[in-house]
Amino acid sequence: MTVVRSLVLAGAVLAFLTSTTRAADPPSADKAKEPTDVSYYRDVRRIFQQHCQGCHQPAKPLGGFVMTEYAGLLKSGDHKLPGVTPGDPNKSFVLEQITSMDGGKTAAMPKNNDPLAAPDVALIRKWIAAGAKDDTPATVRDPIDAEHPPVYEVPPVITSIAYSPDGSLLAVAGYHEVLLHKADGSGLVGRLVGLSERIQSVAFSPDGSYLAVAGGSPGRFGELQIWDVSRKRLKQSHSITFDTLYGVSWSPDGTKVAFGCADNTLRAIAIEDGKQVLYQGAHNDWVLGTTFSKDGRFLASICRDGTMKVTEVATQRFLDNVTSITPGVLKGGLLAVALNPVQRDQKVNTSAVGIDKSEKWYDELLIGGSDGVPRLYKMHRETKRVIGDDANKVREYAEMPGRIFSLSFSQDGSQFAVGSSLDGAGEVRVYKTGNGEIVSKFQGQPGPVFSVAYAPDGKTAAAAGFDGKVRLIDPATGKLIREFMPAPIKTAVETQSQTP
Repeated sequence: MTVVRSLVLAGAVLAFLTSTTRAADPPSADKAKEPTDVSYYRDVRRIFQQHCQGCHQPAKPLGGFVMTEYAGLLKSGDHKLPGVTPGDPNKSFVLEQITSMDGGKTAAMPKNNDPLAAPDVALIRKWIAAGAKDDTPATVRDPIDAEHPPVYEVPPVITSIAYSPDGSLLAVAGYHEVLLHKADGSGLVGRLVGLSERIQSVAFSPDGSYLAVAGGSPGRFGELQIWDVSRKRLKQSHSITFDTLYGVSWSPDGTKVAFGCADNTLRAIAIEDGKQVLYQGAHNDWVLGTTFSKDGRFLASICRDGTMKVTEVATQRFLDNVTSITPGVLKGGLLAVALNPVQRDQKVNTSAVGIDKSEKWYDELLIGGSDGVPRLYKMHRETKRVIGDDANKVREYAEMPGRIFSLSFSQDGSQFAVGSSLDGAGEVRVYKTGNGEIVSKFQGQPGPVFSVAYAPDGKTAAAAGFDGKVRLIDPATGKLIREFMPAPIKTAVETQSQTP
């Protein structure tokens, strides 16, 4: 036993002496060869994407300066100094603008946001000082912007569609863009090309003048875009969080836009200045859908955690779980939410959330998700919560096949359309809101249905999804009116012939 202990002790001492000796040795040849250069493509571009490109991109070149591609960084825009002068940080306008003042509290850029983290500024400075080399791989050098829109060899998966309030336009989510079509599918009228690779949600403002777009580049940044529809110009772009954004919606007065995030938060910005006016972190998973109440005072949100919550907009205060919090009542996450355009006339006892008891209305929220069952809820609780109850629920509807991905009410609130998917096939159904009667079914959709939208005139319901086609359906009969490919498709031969 003593011999073993002695050997262990001797080994420990030897290991210590060896490690001490090695620490004092000069660095090995292998370590000397380790790369120390900052990579533009891997390191610097990431910072510009997250903090700068929203306001400095082809669709919105603030100050005449574009930062989405390397060549633009070397130009001066509206200023005397070039954005980047290779080898000279002191003559690089970008570095001047992002260098913080007042002990790190303020910087000229990013505009109306906190200064960049000191390590990020140091990284950019080091890259410029080392010569500001462009190491972008040749395979990803081709830009995507309004002058170089995406080239499709196969149809894009369509995650979201929306009608304009006057029913003249249909917005369709594509790759890096939103495609604006005539509502009857007779022609493409605009391509809104932006930074986000993935578009998750689109919504017109109440007056139809703007289009809000939520998306981003997975694992890198989320982006909220606000487009001027008539001019087809980007009004605002906001980089938010490090993953894509979801479930965009407008306040009834058109002054705010809400959206959900993959960091489990619910947020809203003011359209006037782009500042964040609401932040709620009560959810436990990705927030996938949002909708304001009819008066704009409350915001409902649905989540992969299986809950629907209500937040008071003015105070940013989480008020209540609309759905039951009893385990097993809701099976799986919620993926879609829609507000009934028509308020029900019934006395509501919701003084706890600041509504006068004499007011005679309530908002109805339709939800759907993993279990395939559409459910209608009152937004505000009228009774005291009791463990095991689901008191806000108005009714359940017949189960859809598979998961529900999208819901849309008719303008008069009397009917709603639902899109779902099961085993690679999609289905669209139209229900009567009041009694749950199934009005029609459309089962001719190859692949999942990811988005449905009711036309304002109530005569058409649009559906789209995995196969990349938009189908216009008669909601009264379920018959196909028309189908069209929203994105121009080019064959591989055509694409190769245009490559320089």
